[in-house]
Amino acid sequence: MRVLLAGGGTAGHINPAIAIAGYIKEQEPDAQILFIGNRDGMEQRLVKNAGFEIKSVVISGFKRSLSPRNIAHNIATVERAFASRAAAKKIIREFKPDICIGTGGYVAGPVCLAAVKLGVPTIIHEQNAYPGITNKMLSKDVDRVMLANPDAQKLFDAKAVCEITGNPIRPSILNTKHDEAKKKLGLDDSRPIILSFGGSLGAKCINEAMAELIARSAKDKKYYHIHAYGQQGTWMPDLLKEKGVDLNTCDNLDIRQYIDNMDECLAACDLVISRAGAITLSEVQAKGRPAVLIPSPFVAENHQFHNAMSMVNQKAAMIIEQKNLTGEKLIETVDQMLTDKAVLEEYRKNAQKMAITDANERIYKIVKEIVK
Repeated sequence: MRVLLAGGGTAGHINPAIAIAGYIKEQEPDAQILFIGNRDGMEQRLVKNAGFEIKSVVISGFKRSLSPRNIAHNIATVERAFASRAAAKKIIREFKPDICIGTGGYVAGPVCLAAVKLGVPTIIHEQNAYPGITNKMLSKDVDRVMLANPDAQKLFDAKAVCEITGNPIRPSILNTKHDEAKKKLGLDDSRPIILSFGGSLGAKCINEAMAELIARSAKDKKYYHIHAYGQQGTWMPDLLKEKGVDLNTCDNLDIRQYIDNMDECLAACDLVISRAGAITLSEVQAKGRPAVLIPSPFVAENHQFHNAMSMVNQKAAMIIEQKNLTGEKLIETVDQMLTDKAVLEEYRKNAQKMAITDANERIYKIVKEIVK
């Protein structure tokens, strides 16, 4: 089987594509896999690091505000769209795929449209509760639309053939056990464990509010707290020091730049505080972890808010919108979640009910059906 994948711009579009490719390769070691990505996109690094071949087109998105500079950018974007589709057709003719799989981002549009025009069976995967523009545009023409979140279906064209598959989840997340993870981290049942992060770059507003909660935990030892402040949050240890927190002596605080052992930390914790990216929430649900979600308001179509509300509506998470985020509000919400064990258990069970842990299998099944 020859498989062409297209997705890029953010890790949320790229990693599902890599996961799908990896699973296909596990099932069919002889499968030929090729990615098409934006020449300057992060997919170049991530796909190559995963061991797959990638070819490039040049594509960009539209700017919404109509300044002279943005108008010039949008004109160039139209030109790139035509050129990228022509380049994609050339790659497709040379590779001769049995199927094309798009996972969103600007690059998926011209590649999947070119595949459709050339008669290649084509499917797309939407990770979020609120679908992106590219996938909505493609949904009428492709053979199947695979959804991670059932809430997205009503936002697609009525002609779209949708199927719920979930988001691919790393095996290490699925397989790491709660008690084993706590033991490995040197933790016990003496107090609740909080895991918090704001993405690989870090989020200033989350770090500032989190500093208030961490400072209180340093004094009352009420919670064990693992927090990642991210690449742009290297000032946070100094802020904590100003608040009287000595990270060297507080044995209930684990404050670091990155969380490299997310599988262990997620398995061990009792509560997650994070943004509301689609893959993060799929992993949180897979582990049955209650959450306090602070969706980023700066993402396309405000999709993190919709992702968060899909859990809030199932009583699996609480939400604090960024405009309402303060240290005081965060402390109040966390205390509300962690002081009532019955409520926490209800949220845990509801999160687990939302989980789809066999997404790779579901997606592979659809791939085989479409190829046949």
